[in-house]
Amino acid sequence: MLGALSLTVTAMLLAPAEPRGDEGTGESGRQLSARGESKDRDKWIYRHAPTRGMAELGVYGGLWFPNRRIELFEPTEGLADDGHQPFRRLAPEVGLRAGYYPFRFFGAELEGGVMPGRTRDTGNPATAWTVRGHLVGQIGLWSITPFLLVGTGILGVSGDAPPASLGTEQDVAIHFGGGAKFFVNDRILLRLDVRNVVSNRLGVAEGLASSPEALLGLSVTLGRKKERRARPTTSDRDGDRIIDRDDYCPDVYGPGPRGCPQVCIDDNDGDGLENPVDACPDEPESRNGFEDKDGCPDEVPPELEELAGIMEGITFDTDKDTIKPASKNTIDNAVDVMKRYPDIKVRITGHTDSQGGYRHNVDLSRRRAESVRRYMVDAGIAGDRIETRGVGPDEPIATNETAAGRALNRRIVFTVLGEDGPVKAKGAKAK
Repeated sequence: MLGALSLTVTAMLLAPAEPRGDEGTGESGRQLSARGESKDRDKWIYRHAPTRGMAELGVYGGLWFPNRRIELFEPTEGLADDGHQPFRRLAPEVGLRAGYYPFRFFGAELEGGVMPGRTRDTGNPATAWTVRGHLVGQIGLWSITPFLLVGTGILGVSGDAPPASLGTEQDVAIHFGGGAKFFVNDRILLRLDVRNVVSNRLGVAEGLASSPEALLGLSVTLGRKKERRARPTTSDRDGDRIIDRDDYCPDVYGPGPRGCPQVCIDDNDGDGLENPVDACPDEPESRNGFEDKDGCPDEVPPELEELAGIMEGITFDTDKDTIKPASKNTIDNAVDVMKRYPDIKVRITGHTDSQGGYRHNVDLSRRRAESVRRYMVDAGIAGDRIETRGVGPDEPIATNETAAGRALNRRIVFTVLGEDGPVKAKGAKAK
């Protein structure tokens, strides 16, 4: 039975899962990205995998197949075999279980169950029961989680005294087996167990008796760890209490307002560039991210202002990273601007709405940004001039409760990067 279970679980792991995606920007999802380089982590087979520190509470039911020679009865002198009677071939089984998994691959469980059986000879009730614990090792990588377990506990029976039934008795038993958990979502799981319960065999030195059981269970999970996402921080590398974006000397401690130390070499305009290297020593650098190393005031060219912000007109096939042909004029214009200004870089950020799975949307937004980057690289822009990031639904600019709002949230945003960070374009489009 364990061999058949292993084959069944393997087949289910290899079967394709139905994809999910964001609304209105593509067709059905797929297992691999556009270049087949990474797995879609939002497929159901990955989405609800176990996490460390998780607890499981549940109920189970199934069948118990008691051994005909199991030594589970109240010995009574004067009766044949001291009052022993075999159980009927099978009995229903119901119970409760609780487990805790400090690691996603290992945990421990406690169970209590009853098996309301009958004796074969008299047909009278003979209710078996068990209280037991076991250790569980599982492959906690997928929403279908194979496992093995081994444990011990008490196996008992309660009924009328022999010869009417089996009386009252308890014995130590060990059990071992395996199965699979099927995580329907982050809170609900179904479970299949196939086990062997081993206890004493009737008679002196007769050895052990095996009583298999097959169980189906339903559990809820508690304490599932949520994926933590880094929050943007305002950095101050030199610790002078002037944040880096406003600090003219972000790596050297210095007083405000510019954050640069006092130096012996003159800096007439106080822009952090000494007179010998300042092309405009009497006019402070404008520090807008565009040509900030020459020491001269300047304005961001209109072409760069147009390049920054939401790139209207870049669209994709639904739930894919395939760029629609109508988008290519917009991207070609961006390529032309970057060729005219070879010192600037861009960051391409992909956004989605909140429809569909969270991890799938983050991955989809990243792949879409990468698709735009590949197009621009193929058009002649050096790859090290383009950064990408995908934030999924984390930075909305409109509500996700309406179709119009979701359409606004599905977007590609360009950030123009100068030598020291983003270019501060006065007329940049909304982010």
